[in-house]
Amino acid sequence: MKVSNFLVALAFLALASSFAIAYDPSPLQDFCVAIDDASSGLFVNGKFCKDPDHVTADDFFYSGLNIASETSKQLGAHTNLLTVDSIPGLNTNGLSIDRIYYEANGGLNPPHHHPRASEILTVLEGTLYAGFITSNPDHRVFAKVLKAGDVFVFPFGLIHFQLNVGKKSCSCHSSIQQSKSRSCDNSKYSFWS
Repeated sequence: MKVSNFLVALAFLALASSFAIAYDPSPLQDFCVAIDDASSGLFVNGKFCKDPDHVTADDFFYSGLNIASETSKQLGAHTNLLTVDSIPGLNTNGLSIDRIYYEANGGLNPPHHHPRASEILTVLEGTLYAGFITSNPDHRVFAKVLKAGDVFVFPFGLIHFQLNVGKKSCSCHSSIQQSKSRSCDNSKYSFWS
């Protein structure tokens, strides 16, 4: 009887601790502005923290997200991704933002996923077909045509895509719940037989 109680308690503890390490830890300080100076001493979330006495508003600021960038010749889309590398104040905040530009008639952000994050997309201008695919066993597709002002959520870790179906170019803002967003391109492997 004692052995079975012990095994049940051990199994419960193992299950509970697996949830505890599944997400990024909460910050222990108000902020940790990322720097590459190893002499600062405090190392958090893969970056060294700037001395709080030397932090300025510029550490939380970026200018230029509104400037369109050149799109990919192959896919007709481009992403301006702002992570902790471009806004040091994002470190430990679990957030990154990007602006995505799509050429008219077929600009594509191919199937991809963010292994440890969900994403929210807001269409600023144009018309976009966006969707995601559920995991096993059904592999259901949830997709919708979006217009300016529409918002679509891509759940945690699921494969998703966007395609410009309009006659004009399209632009969107996207927020991802990681300070250093990681994207895995699934398009190379999606249609193999």
